[in-house]
Amino acid sequence: MDIEFVRSRFIKHFDGKTGNIYASPGRINLIGEHTDYNGGFVFPGAVDKGIMAEMRPNGTESTIRAYSIDLKDRVDFDFHDGQGPRASWARYIYGIALEMEKLGVPVKGFNIAFAGDVPLGAGMSSSAAMESCFACGLNDLFGDNKVSKWDMVLAGQATEHNYCGVNCGIMDQFASVFGQAGKLMRLDCRSREFEYFPFNPKGYKLVLLNSCVKHELAGSPYNDRRNSCENVVKHIAAKHPEGTFETLRDCTWEQLEEVRAEVGEEDYKRAHFVLGEKDRVLAVCDALVAGDYETVGKKMYETHDGLSKEYEVSCEELDFLNDIAKECGVTGSRIMGGGFGGCTINLVKDDLYDSFIATAKEKYAAKYGKEPKVYDVIISDGSRKIC
Repeated sequence: MDIEFVRSRFIKHFDGKTGNIYASPGRINLIGEHTDYNGGFVFPGAVDKGIMAEMRPNGTESTIRAYSIDLKDRVDFDFHDGQGPRASWARYIYGIALEMEKLGVPVKGFNIAFAGDVPLGAGMSSSAAMESCFACGLNDLFGDNKVSKWDMVLAGQATEHNYCGVNCGIMDQFASVFGQAGKLMRLDCRSREFEYFPFNPKGYKLVLLNSCVKHELAGSPYNDRRNSCENVVKHIAAKHPEGTFETLRDCTWEQLEEVRAEVGEEDYKRAHFVLGEKDRVLAVCDALVAGDYETVGKKMYETHDGLSKEYEVSCEELDFLNDIAKECGVTGSRIMGGGFGGCTINLVKDDLYDSFIATAKEKYAAKYGKEPKVYDVIISDGSRKIC
């Protein structure tokens, strides 16, 4: 992203003075889908696309003057007025200001202009990048950087919950704040413990293919799957009163088989995917330490297969892109994100990259009338002050 462009917009739309510039990235998740609410592991990394903001105190008690460079929209509001702005993008700024204040940061009025290059609708968490960027800035401008990284993560999550109406987990904000160049992170969603793992796939590229579709399904597909998992846990707990079973993380393969007939085939298949995904994440950790990207790729294909056939959150377009990847000899490919549309994430050998992208565009356009969007990603650093 262009620092000088962001600075020029900040100068133009405010008082001609410069401020500090902060940046936070979007994220990918290499493996570990639908595991967060099951107490399992996720495996995200920060990417080289994100949000950049210039910020400066404006001398007022609580007036925020905000400009979205991408939307060409300005909103001024008092963040102590109890209502906040109506513009959805400005509510992220409003929420972060209040949440950082709750953490003891004496937030005052400020000017902010920001822009982003996280592709919208690609499942790379542009909203978490915004929250993390704004939190990083407020922590520096008003808080002497005393707020911990974890508290900034939780402030971002609370902003989604309390001001934006999204009941999200913590993976997106975690990846944006804690990211490091050349490293993925295994996050334990139960204990919040995490560990960095090297991701330097020499001879490979990581690329997202956006199907450019999002299927709206009747009912509550995510809630249905969550309920399936909780139902299996409930039945296992009833059979084993001596144990503690909070999520599928606490359950074994043997215990799942014990309740198969009771819970029904649909709930069984969904729980079967979650237990398998827990094992796959751990296998990928070992493979990365060994530099074994072929095993990483194999596990990615296994995850896609499970998401498609067991968890049933894929769609025709994503399965088609995954099939093309297999036909082209791509090392690994799978759905990234909640499903029902969005992207596949692909681990591709350098010498196959051009032919894979060309084939995917050609075949997808022939079948669906539009080309998939292509996003190359590099694993990069998390939230930081630029200047």
